[in-house]
Amino acid sequence: MSTCPCGSGKTFSHCCGPYLDGNVKVPTAEALMRSRYTAYAFDRINYIESTNAPETRDKLDMKATREWIQESTWKGLNIIRTEAGGVEDKEGVVEFEAKFQEKDEDLIHHEVSSFVKHDGIWYYLDGYTPTTTVIRESPKVGRNDPCSCGSGKKFKKCCG
Repeated sequence: MSTCPCGSGKTFSHCCGPYLDGNVKVPTAEALMRSRYTAYAFDRINYIESTNAPETRDKLDMKATREWIQESTWKGLNIIRTEAGGVEDKEGVVEFEAKFQEKDEDLIHHEVSSFVKHDGIWYYLDGYTPTTTVIRESPKVGRNDPCSCGSGKKFKKCCG
């Protein structure tokens, strides 16, 4: 019995396995997010397609998704936060980071995903990558300013 890739700490057969096999209905948006990550880890693209909301399913590029799944090694899932998405809810949001390796490079896919429930079934609606604002600790060095390394050269001719 192997541990489920979704990071729940449970075995696959007691976690995402029944969802991927279609034996059990996914109860929450977070459980759907976890099961979709597991589907990526196990190359179960049909599950990815079937859990996309019917109104957005035509936007899913199956060829690109299959290539991403097959070219990547899935390393872990971190659920950052959830909003609603419970058993009684009709909508939910899950922010997550999916760790994976592609071409020997460790990468993280950070997304805020929206989920909807139609007729008691949760679906992935859409998602976006959140932006982060960079705040500089010190003033920006201009190209023609003296280099901050102390060489006496202009920044553009030295460290720039």
